[in-house]
Amino acid sequence: MKTIFAMMAVALVGVANMTLAAEKNPVAMVIHGGAGTIQRELMTPEVEAEYREILARAIRAGHSILLGGGSSRDAVIASINIMEDSPLFNAGHGAVLNHDGNVELDASIMEGRTLNAGAVAALTRIKNPINLANAVLEHSPHVMLAGAGAEVFAEQQGFAFVTNDYFKTERRQRQLERVLAEEGGVALSEDPSDRVVEKYQADEKKFGTVGAVAIDQRGDIAAGTSTGGMTNKRFGRIGDAPIIGAGTYADNNSCGISATGHGEYFIRAAVASDICARLAYKRLSLQQAADEVVMDKLVEMGGSGGVVGVDKEANVAFSFNSSGMYRASIDKHGTLVVQIFKND
Repeated sequence: MKTIFAMMAVALVGVANMTLAAEKNPVAMVIHGGAGTIQRELMTPEVEAEYREILARAIRAGHSILLGGGSSRDAVIASINIMEDSPLFNAGHGAVLNHDGNVELDASIMEGRTLNAGAVAALTRIKNPINLANAVLEHSPHVMLAGAGAEVFAEQQGFAFVTNDYFKTERRQRQLERVLAEEGGVALSEDPSDRVVEKYQADEKKFGTVGAVAIDQRGDIAAGTSTGGMTNKRFGRIGDAPIIGAGTYADNNSCGISATGHGEYFIRAAVASDICARLAYKRLSLQQAADEVVMDKLVEMGGSGGVVGVDKEANVAFSFNSSGMYRASIDKHGTLVVQIFKND
């Protein structure tokens, strides 16, 4: 009799485990490292390999969290942290310089289950802005904090500070020098053999915002975006990256989106929320909705850039109207894709 009861118990446990397994949703993730004029013929194999390696490392870091049962928000943060710490992208270390030669950083994150969000803008001393945006989501009654106030909040939350020099690189200094020279009508003489200029000439006209979108085993979608904004920006300019609905949006009922591009257009077009709305109200696929906004609406307005997204069925999509976008995805089947150019 005991043997029969034991067998029944094992069977019940097996059924319970199968039920739990069946309740798990497929996971998927997509990231970007900026869109714009990225010229294959000017990019050396070494630089291309650098970008592909960091994109693959970033998305694998986030995806491993999803596979382990972690949250989509944690996955998004993990991937973005790697790109913020890399000098290759316009976010964190390696961000572009403003008119005064300093770095100001913006970021936002949103979770689709609760529609809760956190955003920060004009940071000058926070190593990983996406982490502070997440702290705003978790610990502040507000959605967006900016400038000195945001850094007071960061101090209260126990964040460590870095100097502004931590973010600066020679590459970004050269970019600012060129823009200032053009602004002043001065021809800037550069040695064509200069290592820094030559190495990164393939993507100098690029919006280097980074972002990530993920869906976890609970079916929760999260999206996050982090950026240094535009080279030579002035007067406290803030773009779309920290603005919920423009550069970042997530809703479990439709999709999650992270955008990169000329922020003024993305704000005016409410790009991220518009794409998700088209899924909800027009019943379009994620790819169709993204293309309608990026390839039609933005182009008609004169805006350049792109988006990455994940929908509630764990489908992933990219859409961009420029010659390239640094991007990577791991779909619900576990297939890894890393791409840079439009015709990859």
